[in-house]
Amino acid sequence: MTTLRGNLRLKLGNFELNSGDFELPLQGVTVLFGRSGSGKSTLLRAISGLDKNTRGSLHFAGQVWQDGKKTLAPQRRHIGFVFQDAALFPHMTVRQNLLYALKRLPKGAAQPDFDDIVTRVGIADKLDRGVNFLSGGEKQRVAIARALLTSPQLLCMDEPLSALDWRAKAEMLTLIEEVLQAYKIPLLYITHAPAEVERLADRIVFMQQGGIERVETLQQALSRPDSPLFDDEGAVSVLEGESQEIEHGLRPLKMGNRTLWLSDISELHKSRVRVRVLARDVSLALSDPQHLSIINHLSARVLELIPEGQHRMLVRLQLEDGQKLFAEITEHSARRLEITPGLELFALIKSVALAE
Repeated sequence: MTTLRGNLRLKLGNFELNSGDFELPLQGVTVLFGRSGSGKSTLLRAISGLDKNTRGSLHFAGQVWQDGKKTLAPQRRHIGFVFQDAALFPHMTVRQNLLYALKRLPKGAAQPDFDDIVTRVGIADKLDRGVNFLSGGEKQRVAIARALLTSPQLLCMDEPLSALDWRAKAEMLTLIEEVLQAYKIPLLYITHAPAEVERLADRIVFMQQGGIERVETLQQALSRPDSPLFDDEGAVSVLEGESQEIEHGLRPLKMGNRTLWLSDISELHKSRVRVRVLARDVSLALSDPQHLSIINHLSARVLELIPEGQHRMLVRLQLEDGQKLFAEITEHSARRLEITPGLELFALIKSVALAE
């Protein structure tokens, strides 16, 4: 597996990046996550070689990208970059923007399939349009196509969805998933939105005050009751399953021997999907209730009880297929049902939505 390892330092005014030693397996999506000012974009600039003042060491797939003051030029790192504002040439058409990327292909690099990329990204009918006449989502599609046309060995995206409305964000998340599945390019992705992390991430680099605090898989990050991914909605779980054909207006999701029923019946472009479950939307029962409008009943085992304050408890559960699920209940309910670690019970999930 390709890895990115190093230790990078970069001073910008009063801000200083000091990553500490890190080693990232680059497979799928690695998200850089943290509050504004934590150093996410600075670290991405240092990794991509966009700032000549970067110091330290950086190795990618056995190639030396940084060694003290010696640095490999950005164009020789073969990185495709998508910025927050798309950063297209405003005086050019879509086609001209894309052809400019082709001209900057590294020597000896394989020629990308122009038609396949513009068709897959959904801009084949916009090639002769001026970029000033594109919507925000269309501009980001062009930026993604331009990045792919450089035949990158690594994609970097710096908050590409932050300026888009909710509908465009949902469409772009689906597009990013399809692009990664089609071209198998590892992605470094910056966001401050937990929902984007939950939808895309395989692993997360948590950043704070210019340094890397920790690196975790998505499930490791979601298993912590104090996870930085939990916002004002409270604790969240992400479950994965195999999408099945719609039945009775619902979409079944196979999770081992159990089925989770989704009310979202929109078209899915991949068979393995993630669903996002709020802990407050999970109830617990000691037996499987039969006469109930809630149809998602999953057998589970209690792993731990975590006091939350305000007389509420967070119950961490393990499902039959090994996936973890949080439920939020009152202390009174925990005592009344005599919930303790090891207890077998049923998790009743009130509302399930596609992670988006």
